[in-house]
Amino acid sequence: MNLDAYAAQSDVLVTLEDGVLVLRFNRPEKKNALNAAMYTVLADALNASGDDPAVRAVLFLGGEKFFSSGNDVQEFLFNPPRDTSHPVIRFLEALATARKPLVAGVNGFAVGIGTTLLLHCDLVYAAEDARFHLPFVSLGLCPEAGSSLLLPALVGPVRAAEAVLLGKPFDAVAALSWGLVNAVCPAGQAEAAAREAAAALTRQPPAAIRASRALLRGASPEQVVAAIHREAAVFAERLTSPEAAEAFQAFLQHRPPDFSQFT
Repeated sequence: MNLDAYAAQSDVLVTLEDGVLVLRFNRPEKKNALNAAMYTVLADALNASGDDPAVRAVLFLGGEKFFSSGNDVQEFLFNPPRDTSHPVIRFLEALATARKPLVAGVNGFAVGIGTTLLLHCDLVYAAEDARFHLPFVSLGLCPEAGSSLLLPALVGPVRAAEAVLLGKPFDAVAALSWGLVNAVCPAGQAEAAAREAAAALTRQPPAAIRASRALLRGASPEQVVAAIHREAAVFAERLTSPEAAEAFQAFLQHRPPDFSQFT
């Protein structure tokens, strides 16, 4: 893949390090909130890695205090995903159909897509200060990234309901017990653990890795992409709902939302 195409990007740092394609969220002033430009870079890099023999694994990293705070809310309100050409959907499809093993090292907060993208990863290492949050319903929205399919299959329907319907944050220890992460690392060491795992994957036979991943992933890529599209359709409807309007207005006004008027 042509890394020069990503050289001008600063919000997502794209590097190839000894067979590992490293995708680092690098927007600290916005707590690594993802915008359309970042989704475009991520989708393009993931898709390009699929047929590149130089890439043996893909590693997602964030910052020290924030893996990702989720979508850039203000941009999202003005440019929501309304069809499959939107950068958000392109990135989610790239995750679901990725041909190389995916690894993540999580420090600090992982909100929304910061958590749901981990459901597509093969190996995840979280620092002891990592916190996970799926606030979709709290914003008048619905799950995304295929999480309506992948999350209950991974953690069970009861825990998935707690995380999604109540929007209840959970810590790294809970994520470990639920099977969302492989290990909880001391503060500051999650990235090193993720790098070590990614490096180990590069030493494995690549065709065997691809075949084994396909067998281990419970749902087929086609099933996950179909779930992403179902969610996107509902998500687009929810974005125009009065509940979402109240939730986002409250967010921008730094006040609790009032859903008592809705039935």
